[in-house]
Amino acid sequence: MTTIRIPPTLRIETGGERQVPAEGGTVRELLNDLMSRFPGLRAQLVEDDEIAPFVNVYVEGEDVRTLDGLETPVAHGSTVILLPAMAGGGA
Repeated sequence: MTTIRIPPTLRIETGGERQVPAEGGTVRELLNDLMSRFPGLRAQLVEDDEIAPFVNVYVEGEDVRTLDGLETPVAHGSTVILLPAMAGGGA
């Protein structure tokens, strides 16, 4: 089982849970498992069958975009962190 950490902005979709277990050997499989149980997350996590542009996914601290994206392998017992990008700044 892998643990997926849910940021505060997405917790409404998981009933307030800070982390949830998920099954799968790749990021894609884990996200599919997660989204099958929490369908409201789909529009916030994926776009055109890829990670949405404003979402960062980390496996054991590594950004999956610098690895194999959705096909990044995830070892049993790993921690995956979802982190929506924050816009900000101002003049």
